[in-house]
Amino acid sequence: MMLHIRHADGSVRQVATPARVAEAVAEQRSPHGGRPIAAVLDGKTVGLDAALPAEGTVDLEPLYTGDPRALPVMRHSAAHVMARAVMRLFEGVELAFGPTVGEGFYYDMRAARPITDEDLPAIEAEMRRIIEADEAFERVEVPRGKAVEIVRGLNQPLKAEHIETGLAEHPSLSFYRQGEFVDLCRGPHVPSPGCIGAFKLTNIAGAYWKGDASNAQLQRLYGTAWFSQADLDAHLAALEEARRRDHRVLGKQLDLFTTSPLVGSGLVLWMPKGAVLRGTLEAFVREELAARGYQPVYTPHIGKVDLYKISGHYPYYADSQFKPIVMSDDEQYLLKPMNCPHHTMIYKSRPHSYKDLPLRLAEFGTVYRYEQSGELGGMTRVRGFTQDDAHIFCTHEQVEQEVEGCIDFTLKVLESLAFDNFRVRLGFRDPASDKYVGPPERWDEAEAAIERVARRMNLPGCEPEPGEAAFYGPKIDFVVNDSLGREWQLGTVQLDYNLPSAERFDLEYIGADNAKHQPVMIHRAPLGSLERFVGVLIEHFAGAFPLWLAPEQARVIPVSEKSEAYARRVKAALEAAGLRVGIDLAAEKLGAKIRTAQLELIPMMVVCGPRDEAAGTVSLRDRIDGDLGAMSLEAAVERLRDEHARRAVRHKPKPLAAGGSQAQAADY
Repeated sequence: MMLHIRHADGSVRQVATPARVAEAVAEQRSPHGGRPIAAVLDGKTVGLDAALPAEGTVDLEPLYTGDPRALPVMRHSAAHVMARAVMRLFEGVELAFGPTVGEGFYYDMRAARPITDEDLPAIEAEMRRIIEADEAFERVEVPRGKAVEIVRGLNQPLKAEHIETGLAEHPSLSFYRQGEFVDLCRGPHVPSPGCIGAFKLTNIAGAYWKGDASNAQLQRLYGTAWFSQADLDAHLAALEEARRRDHRVLGKQLDLFTTSPLVGSGLVLWMPKGAVLRGTLEAFVREELAARGYQPVYTPHIGKVDLYKISGHYPYYADSQFKPIVMSDDEQYLLKPMNCPHHTMIYKSRPHSYKDLPLRLAEFGTVYRYEQSGELGGMTRVRGFTQDDAHIFCTHEQVEQEVEGCIDFTLKVLESLAFDNFRVRLGFRDPASDKYVGPPERWDEAEAAIERVARRMNLPGCEPEPGEAAFYGPKIDFVVNDSLGREWQLGTVQLDYNLPSAERFDLEYIGADNAKHQPVMIHRAPLGSLERFVGVLIEHFAGAFPLWLAPEQARVIPVSEKSEAYARRVKAALEAAGLRVGIDLAAEKLGAKIRTAQLELIPMMVVCGPRDEAAGTVSLRDRIDGDLGAMSLEAAVERLRDEHARRAVRHKPKPLAAGGSQAQAADY
């Protein structure tokens, strides 16, 4: 039989089948002379050992060393090499899963003796020996029953359990053999370990079998791998910079927030300076809300379970919600997981005419989610958080204009905070999934509307991603790159034809035809979670916030005790202009006071001495630009007031290069 292969340049050639990808690309070379290490077959990344279809036409593109699309395959092979090295060095090693993730890989496992950070150099050395030996990765496919026998013979009980439970529907399974090492794995892999470039094992963390805290506790060994030492060095430098910017460290140093085991994991306590930072963001958003016709509302922190059953949140997200609170009369309440059901009840509390619409309701609403302990992290993954939430109820004719207004709002927020590197993700439903509510025609209408608006506004990205929708409707997510090159999903706009429907909350308005109609609901949150947003913001700016956002915008520093009275008058003048000002009256030399202000990342230092008092001047010292020289107190006040009012970001964070690609290879 013959197969037609279409190459990236459009040329087509015939290949006799049966055949594997390796045979079809064997003669191809990269511009630099390298051989293929993987391939893209009809849009899917595969190993060279993948079988080609028997007939028809396929698109096939080889991937060479240096191609970012081949990184996940190479990293997955590095995970296997790491597991093999561990099994050579330690007794009683039981393997779990070893996928690629982000810019690296990990393998969950447990050994008779726990592995420590001190063991990592020895594991790396053994990995180098395995790579140097360069024994091929060999794929072996066997019936499911035989696969169970193999893993039991290898003393791998976790793998056996997974085959018998998680892979029960698979009639056959694949293994990869490399020397004495055999592992259950669906691949793909590079042809042999010699394709692995520079690598580094980074850390060890705790994990649970299949992510369930009630299951066996494991160790997770993390590593990263790159095609060149230069790429690895750049990545490690970025990791070091990320550690320097860690919001958990900076948040403590700058006195912004804290947590307490007695209060509870994942519950943030905002310190006074952090509260000022948060309040400044809230004031910015409230100002925009008022200018854009939103009306403020407040809703309770709990609600009856019945409310969330009607909305669909309770059955769809039951695992991520706190257990219901059962009252003496057997009524059940939930800690509020979402604000939107409460806002629908505000809408439904009185009749509406088409003349009332759009109705825009906004709330800084606190919600609660039950995150697993191992998934909590500082402010970016918490159990209680406040959203800058709003819901717009509008007619079908108003949908696109309202969505456009929500996008414009989000763009202004991102611009004001120097998040100028972002893409837009259109989250659509996956037609093969049953998690989405409502008829397909509603989804088609909603998806078409948000895609038209996104493309009309020339937003970057705008590629539909099936499976990324909310259960009630499609959404526009703003995926932001911070200064470390990491992606964060921040603002979101979601279009909902389902919660207002007769099957859910049965919302109505009276149209111009005097008949009842169903409104459309738009969910939007430019910041999203305030906790998460501030955590990202701390790391984006490395704690060095622009003046308009800084908790302490300026610090008055008298040259000596003789100038303290004048320093207080300077502080009062700045505060009268609406600025947040501190004063340093410590019995220290001027240089020490300036260093303290620099370490505390104060945007502007206002230095004053006896000559300044006589002349009515001050000397400004910018955190980054240094000494700006002497000027009248009035000019200094106006300069700072103007920068504050414009919400200027004069010193934008310099982005570091991002690397890697998302996981495409994994164990079963």
